[in-house]
Amino acid sequence: MFLRIWTAVMTLLVSALWRRDERGQTTAEYALVLVGAAAVALLLLTWATGSGRIGWLLDKMVDTVANMVK
Repeated sequence: MFLRIWTAVMTLLVSALWRRDERGQTTAEYALVLVGAAAVALLLLTWATGSGRIGWLLDKMVDTVANMVK
């Protein structure tokens, strides 16, 4: 009898701990995705500013808008 009760209690405790651990998993996954997206954005920004592409893109946009207005 004691063994059955012990097994039932341990099963409930383990399942409760398992559920509690999974709740934080989603938050950790979101955090990792945000860190990855920030890293990609930083790399892209570093490349764009180092290669002069940002200035070229802005000049191109202004020229295109100016040509549309004329």
